[in-house]
Amino acid sequence: MVCPQKDILILNTCKGNVKMKRTIDSVVLAAILLMSVGAAQPKLKVAVIPKGTTHIFWKSVEAGARSAGKELGVEIVWKGPMKENDRAQQISIVEQFVTEGISGIVLAPLDNTALQRPVASALQKKIPVVIFDSALKGEPGKDFVSFVATDNKKGGLLAGEHLAALLKGKGKVVLLRYQVGSASTMEREEGFLQAMAKNSGITMTVDNRYAGATVGEAKTSAMNIIDRLKEANGIFCPNESSTFGMLLALRQNNLAGKVKFVGFDTSPPLLEALQKGELDALVAQDPTRMGYEGVKTVVANIQGKPTPKILDTGVRLITRENLNSPEIKKLLSTQQ
Repeated sequence: MVCPQKDILILNTCKGNVKMKRTIDSVVLAAILLMSVGAAQPKLKVAVIPKGTTHIFWKSVEAGARSAGKELGVEIVWKGPMKENDRAQQISIVEQFVTEGISGIVLAPLDNTALQRPVASALQKKIPVVIFDSALKGEPGKDFVSFVATDNKKGGLLAGEHLAALLKGKGKVVLLRYQVGSASTMEREEGFLQAMAKNSGITMTVDNRYAGATVGEAKTSAMNIIDRLKEANGIFCPNESSTFGMLLALRQNNLAGKVKFVGFDTSPPLLEALQKGELDALVAQDPTRMGYEGVKTVVANIQGKPTPKILDTGVRLITRENLNSPEIKKLLSTQQ
């Protein structure tokens, strides 16, 4: 604004108007900046997609994911298929979140191959994906952000080494696998078989049968090999549902506690069976930490922070002897 120079009164009034205009301009600018900051930083929304939603293991994962979301101020959307064999539904869920434009995805793939395409689609739309629990074919840091999981092969080795020690290196052993395409359990089975192969006195009488996705299916699969189970000295099952289904079949045939049995995961019914002597050991993961670290990792990536390509959430062997140790009590206290 240019002020006239001739009249003092006019000049003073003009200066006042200039100051007022500057004040108004400053207020308007501050308001615009505040609006810009608010618009540039909306609340992040992260989808956590498990393999299924019924097993106790996944409820612990959910608790960890929500804990991280609360800590970071991030909205967590928990959604997965009902059954752990519904690949089509899990693919549809991932595609739904990609279409909606979710901030990030934390995924436990039901199949290490079938989920590759929807994950690639998410990355094309700049939606970061962290894989957890079970591997997806591809390279962490390239085909997806990170892999957050148990060292599953190590878990299988721990189970095999313990069962071999219980059997003193000899006897007939049954492996009831989980299901085809599940990378986490396939790695556990591989580790277990490697441990068995180190013992020339051990014979694998069953190693090619699958439990299926539910406890009921696992019980039926176990009942179908009941003659082999009656002859067996040792049994291994690689996840919660296969372990519990096998336990129910053994109970029904009065075999529970009469055969050495190592399972995987730590739901309350399995821990109770361990205390009663129906199970001899359980390989324990840390599902709560898995959910927590999965969310933290994807949020860090969104914020441009460095993230590990692989994050090992730990694995432990639980027996009746160490069940009440401080370390195991602490691990179990975090689970639902």
